[in-house]
Amino acid sequence: MSRIITYAQAINKALREEMQANENIVLFGEDIGEYGGVFKVTKGLYNEFGEDRVIDTPISEAGFVGIGVGAAITGMRPIIEIMWIDFTLVAMDQILNQAAKLSYMSGGQTKVPLVIRTQGGGGRGNGAQHSQSLEGLFAQFPGIKVVCPSNPYDAKGLLKASIQEESPVMFIEHKLLYNMKGEVPEEEYIIKLGKADIKRKGKDVTVVALSRMVNFALEAAEQLEQEGIDAEVIDLRSLVPLDIDSVLNSVRKTHRLVIVHEASTTFGWGAEIVARVQMEAFDELDAPIARVGAKDVPIPYNMELEKETLPQVKDIVDEVRKSLYIHV
Repeated sequence: MSRIITYAQAINKALREEMQANENIVLFGEDIGEYGGVFKVTKGLYNEFGEDRVIDTPISEAGFVGIGVGAAITGMRPIIEIMWIDFTLVAMDQILNQAAKLSYMSGGQTKVPLVIRTQGGGGRGNGAQHSQSLEGLFAQFPGIKVVCPSNPYDAKGLLKASIQEESPVMFIEHKLLYNMKGEVPEEEYIIKLGKADIKRKGKDVTVVALSRMVNFALEAAEQLEQEGIDAEVIDLRSLVPLDIDSVLNSVRKTHRLVIVHEASTTFGWGAEIVARVQMEAFDELDAPIARVGAKDVPIPYNMELEKETLPQVKDIVDEVRKSLYIHV
C-alpha cells in the first residue's frame, strides 16, 4: 500500500522509522528540535523522541560535526543536519580528514556510522553562498559515500539504507524537491546504495543525471519524444558507490551519451563519467559525449540570471539534438 507524500515527508518518515527501530540513533543540527528544521524535515521528531535524541546545536558546524564523529566511533549512530551544503565547508576537516579516514587508518577497527544530511542546489535566488552543488567535491575523497535522491520514493529508501551503513554518508537533498510529491509505500523498503535507476527507457540517446536534474531530463525526454527522439534517462542516485555498469550498458544500446548536472561544468562529476565511458565503451559511441552543467561563475542572486547560469530543460534538449546531428 502506498500514499502520496512530499519529499520532505518521506525523509521524515525514514528518520522516524529508523529512530524507533534503533535507540542509538541521535539527531544533531541547527533548529531541528521544536522548530522542526528550516525545511521542516524533522518536524515532530523532537516531541516524539525528546531533547536527548533530537539535539539543537549552536551555529558551529565544525563543532557539532566533530561531536557526531566522536559519537559514531563510540557506538552511536548520529544523523547530522547541515542546513545548507555550503556550510559543510567550515567542517571539512571533520568530514574528510576524520570521518572519511578513521576506519582505514585504524585498520578497520573503528567504524564511523555517520549520516550527514544537507541540501544543495540552486533555483531559489538564495545567492552564491547558499546555492552550490558540491556533491562532486565529496565524491573525490575515498571513505565517504555520496547519495543524491531525486524523488520521494528514492529519498526514503536511500536514507534508510544510508542510516544502516557502517561508513559515513553524505546525503544531499535538493532544496527545490522538498515539496515534490510522489507515491511512497507504507511497507518497509530499502534501496541499496550504488544501484542506478532507469527512470525512462529509450533507444536513441542516454541521458545521465542526478538529483533535481533527473526531473529536468525526464521533462526534456518528453519534449524530444514529440520530435521522434527516444531518450533513455538514468538516475545515478549516488556518486559513491557509482553504478557505471548501468551507464555503459545503456550507451552500448543507444550509442550516444549526454550528462546533466547542476554543478559547474568544469571539473564537475560528469567528467568522470565521460572518462569511464571513453575508456570502457569508446567503440560504442556514434557521437561525442556531451555535458550540460552550470556556467563557471558563482550562482547569481538575481533569479533571471540564476536561471541563465543553471542548466534548464531547453539546454538538455539542445544537446541531445546536437548528439543526433540535428541542427539547433
